[in-house]
Amino acid sequence: MSDLQFRGPINGTTGTSVPFTSDITGAQRITDAHGRFYEAASRGYLFSAGMTVTSISNITFTTSTLGATCTPIIGVWNPMNSGKNIIVLQARLQIVMTTLGARTGPGTFMWATSVNQSAITTGITPLSRLSLTASGAVGKGFANTALTNLSGSLTVQEASGLQGGPMPVSGTDVLGVVPYAAPSVDNIDGAFVLVPGSIMALLCTTTPVGVSAASSILWEEVPTLQ
Repeated sequence: MSDLQFRGPINGTTGTSVPFTSDITGAQRITDAHGRFYEAASRGYLFSAGMTVTSISNITFTTSTLGATCTPIIGVWNPMNSGKNIIVLQARLQIVMTTLGARTGPGTFMWATSVNQSAITTGITPLSRLSLTASGAVGKGFANTALTNLSGSLTVQEASGLQGGPMPVSGTDVLGVVPYAAPSVDNIDGAFVLVPGSIMALLCTTTPVGVSAASSILWEEVPTLQ
């Protein structure tokens, strides 16, 4: 491999050697090569799942329901013997108030997990961020979908970075004022790794009244290390 810099980008196959590259003035290029998730998406490893705006005004969306009737606002399950680890990258949430006047807010949002789950029979077929089709993933998404045949219960782990806006747990709107809940993003960035048999779910802590949500979760699937 030459130790001289090459002016401009170089396209090639994986595993080939290339010199450092520079711009047309000879200055070494130090900018990001691609977008943050490009590598995983372009190789077909990146997947997502979510739901359109859906009422979450039910106790099954909360930490009061941690068994097989739990319906995550968003979540993902890595089936047993999948041969892949699921690297959770990001979750997004949008809250919509659907009732004027008295309503109950969702409280805080928590991540809950469980391991050694092999018998769940439900789930959403995820979207491939490369083909834009519902195919190619080993994981199953959950959003307004019960964890049918979950063994035991989920365990509440920690607060998420998602929130439902400046809304009291319960109360009545001030005349002419409707609370606004800004969309929120939890950049997990691989801090949760779901080995085969693991599941991760987002739940709220208070049973909402007059509240709907739209949600999304993004993950990468990589082979397990032997």
